[in-house]
Amino acid sequence: MQRVTISIDDDLAARFDAAVRDRAYASRSEAVRDLVRRAVDDVRRTSAGTCVASLSYVYDHRTRALAARLLDLQHAHHTLVIAVTHVVLDHESSLETVLLRGLTTEVEAFADRVTAERGVRFGAVNIVGVEANDHHAEPAPHHHYGHDHASPHPG
Repeated sequence: MQRVTISIDDDLAARFDAAVRDRAYASRSEAVRDLVRRAVDDVRRTSAGTCVASLSYVYDHRTRALAARLLDLQHAHHTLVIAVTHVVLDHESSLETVLLRGLTTEVEAFADRVTAERGVRFGAVNIVGVEANDHHAEPAPHHHYGHDHASPHPG
């Protein structure tokens, strides 16, 4: 493990310490490692590759034909969509979470398209870069039935 030293002003340090406490990190170092992992993964993600992702959004189901448009988008991108969970929040709003897997650029484009729909609110996507990995501890040979294993990039 390498030691990295940084200098920050007192106000920023106080706010960072508050964030460390609020997020229940064991130490400043653990919080900084988490930030560095995110920064490295952001750079890796934007350079292409494969990912898994969860796209969550709240939408107003009263918006004309929105539910049908969202479903059409999911069907048009069926190679990316793994699963969809739909939760009715109240008389107007629903929450959907779409689990995705595919090329990062395609997943990001799909997420942008969904969250740009009129009537979609509070959209957020969480993307995790993965790489193909067919090496695992299963002792006996077995069939993957059309799927590949994908392991998160080491962080």
